[in-house]
Amino acid sequence: MDDILSQIASQEEATLSTLFEFLRIPSVSTDPALAGEVKRCAMWLADRFREAGFAAGAHPTGGHLAVVAEWRGAKGAPTVLVYGHYDVQPAEPLDAWTSLPFEPVVRDGNVCGRGASDDKGQLLCHLAGAAAHLKARRRLPVNLVFLIEGEEESGSVHLEPFLEANRERLTCDAVVVSDSSQFAAGVPALTYGLRGLAYLEAILTGPDHDLHSGSFGGAVRNPANALAAMIAALHDDAGRVAIPGFYDDVRPLEAWEREAFGRLPFDEAAYRRGLGVDALWGEAGYSTLERVWARPTLDVNGLWSGYSGEGAKTVLPSKAGVKLSCRLVPDQDPDRVAELLEDRLRALCPPGCTVEVRRLHGARPVLTPVDVPAVAATRRAVERAFGAVPVLIREGGSIPVVETFGRMFGAPVVLLGFGRPDDRAHGPDEKLNLDDFRAGVRASAWLWEELGKGGA
Repeated sequence: MDDILSQIASQEEATLSTLFEFLRIPSVSTDPALAGEVKRCAMWLADRFREAGFAAGAHPTGGHLAVVAEWRGAKGAPTVLVYGHYDVQPAEPLDAWTSLPFEPVVRDGNVCGRGASDDKGQLLCHLAGAAAHLKARRRLPVNLVFLIEGEEESGSVHLEPFLEANRERLTCDAVVVSDSSQFAAGVPALTYGLRGLAYLEAILTGPDHDLHSGSFGGAVRNPANALAAMIAALHDDAGRVAIPGFYDDVRPLEAWEREAFGRLPFDEAAYRRGLGVDALWGEAGYSTLERVWARPTLDVNGLWSGYSGEGAKTVLPSKAGVKLSCRLVPDQDPDRVAELLEDRLRALCPPGCTVEVRRLHGARPVLTPVDVPAVAATRRAVERAFGAVPVLIREGGSIPVVETFGRMFGAPVVLLGFGRPDDRAHGPDEKLNLDDFRAGVRASAWLWEELGKGGA
């Protein structure tokens, strides 16, 4: 690998220049006003793949374009599919950024800009690692296919139909996704578990219009008061979700997992201070990492009613609303959990109010096998590049496409994150550490070598 690592080193300045160019494109998929920029980003990315030696194109999906790039010159070798996304979150509030979100800068050893970590920087690691192989040897050890979508930050609504329509073309022996993070600085990680999601909105209605709280208070059920009581009844005093049947399908943590989580260098006091809270809270009987990674939850994500402007308005509101998300673990089903939550809300709704429940979206939880060759190959590649054996972790969030890949292709999905937990993804001053970016390029180059040896 000396020739390939030398190639990576010689191209470092050019690779960073490409990253900066990538980050300057405001490919915000949720903003219709930026649809032209999203398209420009897809076309730009397809050009970069072609320059590296891939057959590449930007394909219609019914929404934003999907970029597919292929190199299939390794006869008899495994086929690896790399998934990523070129779209980014909105940058607002702009005044919360230290520098302009789409004018990347290097600050304190990090490249700062929207998309630096999620997901443009991580995606570019894999393109650069593959390009180094092709530049140095004119071939890759594996057949490599990239699928880069433009709607991950807006729900990936057209992705599964695109996968179905291109199932034969995209069939593979392993999938690599780099849209996550390491456990901590200096502690690289492979993620093998993701929580799922059930997301609902409930609207409670009392009187058919807002009322004077003096004239009618005490005579009419206040939907804001009623909703507050309903929400309070969704948890017990031990932090468990108080919905009948909610835990019926929860797969318990295995003993090796609890032991492995307990060995991780997790500083709970520092974690708490970093969040600006004086105490942590959650389901009794589990550690913080266990609760975040491997236990189901129910949380209020939005809450509204009555008057919330400046000053006072003595109103008894007609309506009150709440947005609720349940994070799910194997083997919970999002449709079943949504049904249980809806039933519980209807049962808790008191006389004098009616409740309307809307199911917004969901995602299935994922638990990928850790004892497969693809994971072993990835661990070897990461150790060579980062100088440390990666730990195995779960993640509290959701990446719906991971479940789709596993179900559709029957291939192991490796979640290899090059970012850090404090990269501020989705927030102001998003960043990616440059040393991690460089190590990510090397890890990617090593990964194709290791997978080509029969690791997929």
